[in-house]
Amino acid sequence: MSATPPGPGVRVLVVEDDPVAAAAHALYVGRVPGFTAVGAVHSLAEAARVLERTPVDLLLLDLGLPDGHGLRFARGLRAAGHPVDVIVVTSARDLAVVRESVSLGVVQYVLKPFAFPTLRERLLRYAEFRATAGEAAGQDDVDRALAALRAPRPAELPKGLSAPTLDRVAALLRSAPEGLTAAGAAEAAGISRITARRYLEHLVDTGRAARTPRYGQVGRPELHYRWLAAAGSVSNT
Repeated sequence: MSATPPGPGVRVLVVEDDPVAAAAHALYVGRVPGFTAVGAVHSLAEAARVLERTPVDLLLLDLGLPDGHGLRFARGLRAAGHPVDVIVVTSARDLAVVRESVSLGVVQYVLKPFAFPTLRERLLRYAEFRATAGEAAGQDDVDRALAALRAPRPAELPKGLSAPTLDRVAALLRSAPEGLTAAGAAEAAGISRITARRYLEHLVDTGRAARTPRYGQVGRPELHYRWLAAAGSVSNT
């Protein structure tokens, strides 16, 4: 998909309490044509100060900030008539929170952890929606404008892999700073070593993990898998 945001581009403020994640998200934004990260802040108070003095078109808004909840902040912006758009970036999976986000006009809801292609695709969809202008000739034009914000159906997992087990293996890998072997992941997840390796290899193939051989004193090297921090390894909301 290609889209060209109008004017000077879309100015994005990252609001994320984890400094490492904030820096990664700002870096991601800067890699998408037509988008500029104007800053990365770690609290709602800092975000409010930036919005007072800097033109911002879009917030990448975490929900669990140290001085309040992101949706309450978004509600306050709407009540004040602030035109900034909001993409929620969070690990909160409560569908009630998702519904509340929709009611506040949040244009996208992105779950952590995510890799760069996920955010890029959401930003480009937002740019396409933002670029719509003029008067709709009919229902089809309205439907097309709204469809720009809808993400495609999730890609199917390879045959034999299940989403719950993939989530479990990914969570184990994120929580192991030194990485895991297939045997270690298998023991922790309660699955076979061969099955664990299939899930770990899928994480490597999708850019969420890295694989490195480690050589012992005898025999073949053992593969260690490590979660990639740039994939958005953040557990807080």
